[in-house]
Amino acid sequence: MIYSTLKNTKCVVLDVDGVLTNGDILVNESGDQLRTFNVKDGYAIQYAVKQGLLIFVITGGRSQGVLSRMEGLRVSEVHLGVSDKLGLLQDLANRYGLSFGEIAFIGDDMPDYTCMQQVGAAIAPADAVEDIKKLSHYVSSKKGGEGVVREIIEKILRLQDKWHSDVFIKSI
Repeated sequence: MIYSTLKNTKCVVLDVDGVLTNGDILVNESGDQLRTFNVKDGYAIQYAVKQGLLIFVITGGRSQGVLSRMEGLRVSEVHLGVSDKLGLLQDLANRYGLSFGEIAFIGDDMPDYTCMQQVGAAIAPADAVEDIKKLSHYVSSKKGGEGVVREIIEKILRLQDKWHSDVFIKSI
């Protein structure tokens, strides 16, 4: 069932901490919060955007570093400091003409729960909290920040015949 849903996915929604990162936040003496992102996730995101897949980031965090990284990858929508993720997701779906069945959401913790209840494909990293894993249609073997986003985007694009190895080979 998850594969037919992923084949019809038009949008992937990502949480940040615990999905795009491992959830660790390094705070320096100036109070800046630093995160580490997986470069393979980043490659998959920018390639997916080029292939026409909508990528939305919805996070409760407010880091300008996250905004800068996502804008650099050409993410379709980046929303920081969100407390009502489901309300925003409903607005975005309406604005882009999407049904919830066409949306995959990758989340790891309770703020993602209500969105994940509604979407066609609820996906969790291996280290997500138990309630999220129980709710999910698919639990990756990869932890947050360790390639879960790459895994899911690649699956979607392969199912949609948009992950073209020959494009990569020609660019070498």
